[in-house]
Amino acid sequence: MAYVPGVALLVALVAGCSAGSDADDPAADSKPGSPTVSAAPPGKYRTLPESCSAVPRSTLKDLLPGAADLPQEQQDKVYEGTATVTYDTDRKVGCRWKSDAPDAARNLSIDFERVVSYDPAVSDDDRAREVYAKEEDAAALPTSAGVTPSETPSGSTSASASGNGTPSGSPSGTSSASPSADPSGSTSGTDPDEDLRPRLLDGLGDAAFLDDALTRAGSTAQHRTVSVVFRTSNVIVTVQYTEQPARVTEVPDSRELQEKAQALARKLDEALSD
Repeated sequence: MAYVPGVALLVALVAGCSAGSDADDPAADSKPGSPTVSAAPPGKYRTLPESCSAVPRSTLKDLLPGAADLPQEQQDKVYEGTATVTYDTDRKVGCRWKSDAPDAARNLSIDFERVVSYDPAVSDDDRAREVYAKEEDAAALPTSAGVTPSETPSGSTSASASGNGTPSGSPSGTSSASPSADPSGSTSGTDPDEDLRPRLLDGLGDAAFLDDALTRAGSTAQHRTVSVVFRTSNVIVTVQYTEQPARVTEVPDSRELQEKAQALARKLDEALSD
């Protein structure tokens, strides 16, 4: 039998134990200098506001003029609004209001969506940018040169679909039968140089756009819906303001609806920033 000195045997045993521990250590396979992947930062907003309380009553009185003539109990019901049914109020909330007046009916809705990314490599803000970009693309806003390549801006309807002779290439469903109508279909003497078509908006959230759609269903009066959508950090806010006149021949004023919808959107943006 070969004789192994005690010192040599001890060195061999220690070397064997070291080799075994390296094999069991997950970090042993890591290459020196390899980058450490950190989770993307969360979005600024962790909660959403109470939607039916987000619009001051003074603003609602301006946006829903017909409600002021109702008995007090009915006024209160109109101004309270109706909350949108959602299954996760931490992610999406909304509210609806409606008023009827002898000259026109008006509807207002607001929606808040808090975008959350479940990919640790993608931040909530980046995911919200993707969601907002899809909504902007879906609006098919006219380009700076005129209209979109398809020549069918958002809200326009073909003559066969609308039944009112509206050409399919006219912005926002403007009727060619109204020679005094502006590009959005308003006939109330707006500045002809003012661009009221659907467009991107400056100074509202991190990104924003406005859509303006004039439609008619059958023989009913035309109704106009102005939508303002904006993103601030990981929250996307949508404001929709609609007017339907009582008279079939009347066209809702585009400029008035756009100004009021934008003003409300800016108030909501300021409230989120506080």
